[in-house]
Amino acid sequence: MKQHVEKLHTIANQKSRRIIGLMSGTSLDGLDVALCKIENSGTDTILEVENFTTVPYSETFRDEIRKVFAKSEIDFQHLCVLNPFIGIEHGKMILDCLEKWNIAPSEIDLIASHGQTVFHAPKIQHGLADFPNATLQIGDGDHIALETNIITLSDFRQKHVAAGGEGAPLAVYGDYFLFSKKGENRILLNMGGIANFTLLPGTVNTDPSEKLPVFTTDTGPGNTLIDAYMRRFFRKPYDENGEVASNGIPNEIFLKVLKEKSFFDAPFPKTTGPEVFNFDYVENAIQKSRLSSLSRNDIIATLTQLSADTIVDSIRKVTNNNESYKIFASGGGAHNPILMKAIKDQLPDYPVFLLDELGVSGDAKEAVLFAVLANETVAGTGDTFSSREGVPAVTMGKISFPG
Repeated sequence: MKQHVEKLHTIANQKSRRIIGLMSGTSLDGLDVALCKIENSGTDTILEVENFTTVPYSETFRDEIRKVFAKSEIDFQHLCVLNPFIGIEHGKMILDCLEKWNIAPSEIDLIASHGQTVFHAPKIQHGLADFPNATLQIGDGDHIALETNIITLSDFRQKHVAAGGEGAPLAVYGDYFLFSKKGENRILLNMGGIANFTLLPGTVNTDPSEKLPVFTTDTGPGNTLIDAYMRRFFRKPYDENGEVASNGIPNEIFLKVLKEKSFFDAPFPKTTGPEVFNFDYVENAIQKSRLSSLSRNDIIATLTQLSADTIVDSIRKVTNNNESYKIFASGGGAHNPILMKAIKDQLPDYPVFLLDELGVSGDAKEAVLFAVLANETVAGTGDTFSSREGVPAVTMGKISFPG
């Protein structure tokens, strides 16, 4: 209705916007909720994170998602009912957060919802010649908007796919707007379920009219395999402080077989997900290695080493030995000292820091970046980001009005 469009127009022209960014990753641990105050747009973006929390999912909630998560054969009725259900539940979580923060919903301009990824299928993965890249996130934006009475942007990845991308990684846009620095080569490494990084050369701000040398790609597993086997072996959601890995020894034969996966040899940029890196992948590698006697600790240690090695290999492929780089790490993997040490040991000339050093909590980063994407869609000019392979210059997010 007209009043909603007029309200959106007013929000777009405000000096600043209060936007709630939402992120729920493949780890299914909970909903990251970041309340951001954002001024301007593009490379002039000024960000303040006013509040941040992670609302943990109940085991029942996780189980409902796992019924359709990264599976090629599912109950489609369950997928259908989950889409609105997750939207409603996310809306309730937002309202609970606002109540705890003593903030009225009317004080929030926008919600930016990533949704819950249930399947990721880039063409390199599905191999179907007549079909494009595809990805699916559920948690309907209309339900969030109606539940909260706040204009909601959602389903960001579809425009990226429609423009020729693979729907990921989307962090590159916010990484560039918030964290690029002239004269300093930066690598923004995020280790969620899947690991990815954005390379921000120190030349990025020299001439906005030129094709930007920013690069982004997935590298392979981050925490997804470690977490899966921690749940199977130890009934724990993750390897806290890398304790289990520290009591094991990476098995070189097993590690070598794991690295034979074709994804690791595919050209950059590329994306992947738990559809590829899952129990079948690991169990097949164990059988091929003829190592049925591997200890549980050794399996976790090897999976941790696999994440570190493939991250390092990917970074080495796109960096120049004659230049210096700083790595800023975020995501759950940044809290795993064994994983972090394995990366640092192999990149001794690249100082590694937590993203927090740049003024944004590494745990909040992805939720914050979706708030930035929503801000670009509503208030951005679209002329500060040029397209390149895998990174189309597009505005993203479908708009849902609360009435």
